[in-house]
Amino acid sequence: MPIASPSFRRTAVAGLLAVAALAAHAQAPAPAAPARPRTTADILRDAPASVWRRPDPNDVLAMTLPAGIVWIELAPRFAPRHAANIRTLVAQHYFDGLAVIRVQDNFVAQWGDRAANDDDAAHVRSLGAAEPKLQPEFSIPDAGLKINRLKDRDVWAPVTGFVDGFPVAADPKTHRAWIAHCYGTIGAGRGDAVDSANGAELYAVIGQSPRGLDLNITPVARVLQGMELLSSLPRGGQNMGFYDKPEQDVRILKIERLADMPEPTRPDIRVLRTDVPQWNEIIELRRNRKDDWYVHKAGAIDLCNITVPVRIEAKASN
Repeated sequence: MPIASPSFRRTAVAGLLAVAALAAHAQAPAPAAPARPRTTADILRDAPASVWRRPDPNDVLAMTLPAGIVWIELAPRFAPRHAANIRTLVAQHYFDGLAVIRVQDNFVAQWGDRAANDDDAAHVRSLGAAEPKLQPEFSIPDAGLKINRLKDRDVWAPVTGFVDGFPVAADPKTHRAWIAHCYGTIGAGRGDAVDSANGAELYAVIGQSPRGLDLNITPVARVLQGMELLSSLPRGGQNMGFYDKPEQDVRILKIERLADMPEPTRPDIRVLRTDVPQWNEIIELRRNRKDDWYVHKAGAIDLCNITVPVRIEAKASN
């Protein structure tokens, strides 16, 4: 019998090993696909009920416009006197039948009594039991205030963060804190006198955050849901966005408190708490976007570039 040479045997063994390696490779499982980045929707889906808060029904307002409802949460922690005055006005149905009379592009939508703005004293609506003037509530002491702070640099304040879902700025040197003028912040309009606000004339920020208004006017609330009903309104004229003619006004059908709505028809309103890990995770996702579309991670975020999730659901009928 012929005897194979050593070189032939080495070649044969190498071939067998190569075949075995190919077979093993063919049987090996394919590498696992990269895990899909966790999204805000994932966080909210998995969040327990305890991370949601239900605002006080006395502090939730429903402003009904022809196109739908703008849901508003008052801020009594930051503007207690203004919040109380607004509750009084709402209880008296002061706003019912008044209108959005000003929509200035990239700035504010404002509502109130057109007669008061036109200096038409004969037709100004009575404030009833509400105070005609209030001392300003531009800021509050920061003692005991737990701000969920952002680590990002802010142009307008040394400290920024959130309190009960409201965007807040603060200055440790002055020991003052205030609600920042972000998209959806609602403030009480005033004249030149700092005590000329009473909550009868309100505005909502509908454009780029006008933070220069901070500490110059009293923020009293924020829009929870329905911003699109205000930001999409037709813009006003050259006079700071005020509508030139009364027929341009957007009528307010009514403003009522959630607490005054019949229990069976009262919706369930929940706002994500801003002192929980889930909120911090959402902030980090916004700070460093992991979506496939993004090729650059900003590594930073602005106070007014974050929206606190809100759920408003009709109660199930029996």
